[in-house]
Amino acid sequence: MLTLKLITEETERVIAGLEKKNFKGAREAIDNVMAVDKKRREAQQKMDSLLAEQKKAAGNIGRLMKEGKKDEAEEAKKTVAALKDESKAMQDVMEAAEKELTTLLCQIPNIPYDEVPEGNCAEDNWVVKSNLKECVIGKDTVGNWDANPVVETAKLPHWELAKKYNLIDFDLGVKITGAGFPVYIGLGARLQRALINFFLDEARASGYTEIMPPTVVNAASGYGTGQLPDKEGQMYHCEIDDLYLIPTAEVPVTNIYRDVILDEKDLPIKNCAYTQCFRREAGSYGKDVRGLNRLHEFSKIEIVRIDKPEHSAESHKEMLAHVEGLLKKLELPYRILRLCGGDASFTSAICYDFEVYSEAQKRWLEVSSVSNFDTYQANRLKCRYRNAETKKTELCHTLNGSALALPRIVASILENFQTEEGIRVPKVLVPYMGCEIIK
Repeated sequence: MLTLKLITEETERVIAGLEKKNFKGAREAIDNVMAVDKKRREAQQKMDSLLAEQKKAAGNIGRLMKEGKKDEAEEAKKTVAALKDESKAMQDVMEAAEKELTTLLCQIPNIPYDEVPEGNCAEDNWVVKSNLKECVIGKDTVGNWDANPVVETAKLPHWELAKKYNLIDFDLGVKITGAGFPVYIGLGARLQRALINFFLDEARASGYTEIMPPTVVNAASGYGTGQLPDKEGQMYHCEIDDLYLIPTAEVPVTNIYRDVILDEKDLPIKNCAYTQCFRREAGSYGKDVRGLNRLHEFSKIEIVRIDKPEHSAESHKEMLAHVEGLLKKLELPYRILRLCGGDASFTSAICYDFEVYSEAQKRWLEVSSVSNFDTYQANRLKCRYRNAETKKTELCHTLNGSALALPRIVASILENFQTEEGIRVPKVLVPYMGCEIIK
């Protein structure tokens, strides 16, 4: 969440940032925060004053008793009792204000960096890079793919290819669980495992420490990274135990550092994790959810960094380069978009999406989001580091990205590498697959 220091010292910049994110009632929300914070501070000051009076009055009781002034001592006791009641009332006011303040702050999104473009939705995102021959920056241009020209006569969508080669059974998933829970079979399962191992090996080679976290988390973890209360309806909730199935490994991995003070010399911390991810995807329907396009359960490798504020921009660049390197090695047609304010996530300060092109569907499929959250998550998590020079604690910056999410990568591989003989396996995956073609 945003810090009170930022809100009070740079109020207009905060309001402008919230408006850039299309947050309705930005000024009213900030005014409410400042009003409640004023109430909290006034209650704190009043309580401190009452406690000082109480201490002074209590000190007089012993002196009056020694001097034999029993009646005055009894009056002093009554004064102390009254001051205790008043200070307790002020403490209650202060604690209620603190609780209300936290609630208000959790409902306000992060503010975007200056380089985040203005805009309301996905159509306003900027294309900043692509491996296509023709790509106009800022516009949605498909162009021609240099890396691996598609066979013009073979343009089946991945759900038909999955059925043709017995790779994925969507109907069986419906039988066992429901729509959005596919069953991978034979070489389809092996392709999943190949991609998981490839992505993890690449992450380790880039200096990331592998973590195997739980796939259910408590509410505190959800609040820590900002999934709660913003995305509560999109998470699967185990109500009896009040636990949530994770939508991404970002949640458990980042929460490792909740309520932790790190040493500056240990930053940046670089972790990666493979997990299953679970998303209700409420409200999704139509062609966008067909096949692997949008699932309720899927595999994903996540990279997470904890860093110092002055180095987090460099960390973000390194993460973007890592994800781009994966797509290059997979020989997939891709583009990178800088998300506009209105399409950026609740918690991010800046976010880049990676998309691969689906030749059969004639559209782009998002496979990764790489975000810098600035201090927003760290403030919720109380994730800090001790400055080696000043010895003071400061909020960290947190960053994360998909490296990569599997379903749409699989869809793109099946569609873009289909040939008359079968599905060609990208060269980098051949050692993991044990074959060069799926047929």
